[in-house]
Amino acid sequence: MVKTRREMPSEGDLLLCTVTDITSHGAYVDLEEYPGLRGFVHLSEIASSWIKNIRNFVKEGQKIVTKVLRVNRDKKQIDLSLRRVTEQQKKEKIQAWKRAKNAEGILKLAADKLGKTIDEAYQEVGWRLEDTYGEIYAGLQAIKKNGFAALEEAKIPVSWRDVIYREALEHVEIPTVKMVAEIDVTCYKPDGVDAIKTALMKGLEELENEPGVKGRIFLLGSPRYQFEIEAPDYKTAEKALSNSADMILKTIRSLGGDGDWKKIT
Repeated sequence: MVKTRREMPSEGDLLLCTVTDITSHGAYVDLEEYPGLRGFVHLSEIASSWIKNIRNFVKEGQKIVTKVLRVNRDKKQIDLSLRRVTEQQKKEKIQAWKRAKNAEGILKLAADKLGKTIDEAYQEVGWRLEDTYGEIYAGLQAIKKNGFAALEEAKIPVSWRDVIYREALEHVEIPTVKMVAEIDVTCYKPDGVDAIKTALMKGLEELENEPGVKGRIFLLGSPRYQFEIEAPDYKTAEKALSNSADMILKTIRSLGGDGDWKKIT
């Protein structure tokens, strides 16, 4: 189970749960992020439609994403809703859970190599990454991208830094977005081929202004070229593609040629 810093959830939280018992009045669930705590989803909170058979909606052993409606801290009673969780919220919660599980696995690998416990890993590394980067896995991604500067930013103890860095390099994935454009470049001057090469190189050089962006250009059939961009996110990819393509056109026109471009994907 993934660790959390709180003893109990709060109203409005989204929780990953496992259905354990089903009754005519609703379903009891175990809270994956809060070991030892159970919650209850009343029949009226299972689905928005009329329910003839509750087992058509939930089954024992099933993983579900629920929303916290009420919490009685004294009695440790937690009322949950299944029907109030949107598909987008469900998708995001499951993704966050997977990231948290991956982060915990990486912390455990590092802890084992240092002869530490997983609790020590969370206290000395995990929570510091969460405080600095919003979540532990995001912190591990920052370490893979920025190296020891990210470890220093989160004030990770020196004794952990080498091993955490190595584990991040080996096990952390950095998501990328791919964007493709088609560029037409022509120049009919005697040195037109060299002018086209210069313009295309200027476009690739423009990408150096965007950290984490890679690009390549290859010939589709004169005068058409395909321009591919890989970036950490859509916004960065779109900006890099636009700036780079504009630089190609600006350069080729300055050398007596012309061109145009359009985004494909």
